[in-house]
Amino acid sequence: MSDNGTNGKFTGAHKYILDDELAKIVNISMAMEMPLVLKGEPGTGKTMLAHAIAESLGMELIVLNVKSSMKLVEALYQYDTLTRLNDSRFGDSKRDVSNIEEYIKMGKIGRAFVSEKRVVLLIDEIDKADTDFQDDMLDVLDQMEFDIIEIDKTVRAKKRPVIIITSNAKKDLSDPFLGRCNFHHIAFPDPEMMTRIVQVHFPDIEEELLQHAVAAFYRLRELKFLEKRPATRELINWIRALKNDPDFRTGELAQGKIPYPGVLFKKSPDYAAVRKATAQRQS
Repeated sequence: MSDNGTNGKFTGAHKYILDDELAKIVNISMAMEMPLVLKGEPGTGKTMLAHAIAESLGMELIVLNVKSSMKLVEALYQYDTLTRLNDSRFGDSKRDVSNIEEYIKMGKIGRAFVSEKRVVLLIDEIDKADTDFQDDMLDVLDQMEFDIIEIDKTVRAKKRPVIIITSNAKKDLSDPFLGRCNFHHIAFPDPEMMTRIVQVHFPDIEEELLQHAVAAFYRLRELKFLEKRPATRELINWIRALKNDPDFRTGELAQGKIPYPGVLFKKSPDYAAVRKATAQRQS
């Protein structure tokens, strides 16, 4: 493999099941050096894909968790004025107070730019940010440089990072933003794919438990009244709970019982409604 997977191809990773279409868009985005925007409901593996790429290609992963109040400069760098002020007042620091650069700390995008090796940069939940943040960030990522105004210095990327951007589709991204990225929608896994995912996490799982748990999971996801449908993470944790209960019997699932609904449903109305529906089905 070449330096940090720069010319390597992504084919999946430990505990990450990859379909052919997703593999192709990941690899073509790396070859084109374009950001890849991933959309899909929570639990479809958008965030974990970046982790899997970094693991597979032996690259460092840098994660920028976007917040609604975040300013772009925070993702680029921070100027620690408070520490500089304290150093100048007390005079016991080893830093040169007159050198502002010693008080500049790189943000997540800045760290990706100054890295000596190519990294994976995950920009998670970009839809939380406003349109100006999105478009300004793409300008920086297009040009692969930004200015630190306090020291009149331009930081240029040493290696163009592999950029993965996720969105939960809570609000639309701007057309200019999408026009400068590749795009892929990750659909929720079908039962066959989910079965493969579960088998990766539980290689020794009994076939009867596997089939009944997956069937019950999809039956529950189809309930119309749910505010938040359970995702892959909840299914994995649910099976883990069932396997760790010495009194659990797989036949309970076949009878329509749903042990530990609180592992699957995190919203109080969903939890209550599922318990009620399950009780009615058994009566």
